[in-house]
Amino acid sequence: METAMIKTPLGFTEIIGDENGISKIHVFDEEQKVSKKIPLELEEAVNQIQDYFEGNRNDFNFKLNPKGTAFQQKVWQELLNIPHGKTMSYQELSIKLGDVKAIRAVANANGKNPLWIVVPCHRVIGSDGSLTGYAGGLWRKKWLLDHENPVKQQSLF
Repeated sequence: METAMIKTPLGFTEIIGDENGISKIHVFDEEQKVSKKIPLELEEAVNQIQDYFEGNRNDFNFKLNPKGTAFQQKVWQELLNIPHGKTMSYQELSIKLGDVKAIRAVANANGKNPLWIVVPCHRVIGSDGSLTGYAGGLWRKKWLLDHENPVKQQSLF
C-alpha cells in the first residue's frame, strides 16, 4: 500500500491505496507532514481531491477499493448515488436500500465510510434537516455541504 499526505482546507488528508484502487482517505485535526513526492498509484486521487477543494470538480472517477462488510459496501455504493449539492436523510437512504427499519445499521455503516469526501457520507442528514453524525466533525460536514451548494447572492438591480 502507498500513502500520501496532503493539506486541504479541512485539515491534513491521508490517502492510502495501490494499483487496485484507493482504500482509505482520512482527515486529521493535528498537523501532519505533507508528502514531498506522491506515489504514482495515488496521483490521480490527489489531483482530483485538490480539484474538488478548488471548486473545479463535483465528482470523482478514480478507482476505489474500500474494505468493509457486504452491507457496508452496499451502503457506500448507494452513497455514491447522492448527487453533488444534494442531501438525503438516513431514513430515505434506508428506504432506498430496501429496509426502512435499518436506519441504525445504515447510520453505522455510513460512519465507517473509509473514503472521506469521495464516498459522500457528508450528504446524509437527519430527517428534520439537521446535520447529525459525522465522524469528521459537524463543522466539516457543514463546510462540505456549503462548498457543494453555496448560497448565490441575488442581484439587487
